[in-house]
Amino acid sequence: ATVIDVGINRIERDGKNKLVGDVDFASAVEVAGAITPVPGGVGPMTIACLLANTLTAACRANGLPEPEGLTA
Repeated sequence: ATVIDVGINRIERDGKNKLVGDVDFASAVEVAGAITPVPGGVGPMTIACLLANTLTAACRANGLPEPEGLTA
């Protein structure tokens, strides 16, 4: 199975804050064929898709042509 962890949580471990996902990475990595890390996983793609959707919405709201090749 492929695990795409899109969750992000801040926990305290050893007196320091740490970002972790919703998936127990240490357990899942043993059985998953592929797994995305947190941080450093799907965040940049999520931001790119949100930006593309925002641009598309702005173009549509203002009667402007949508940029070619932009798919979200």
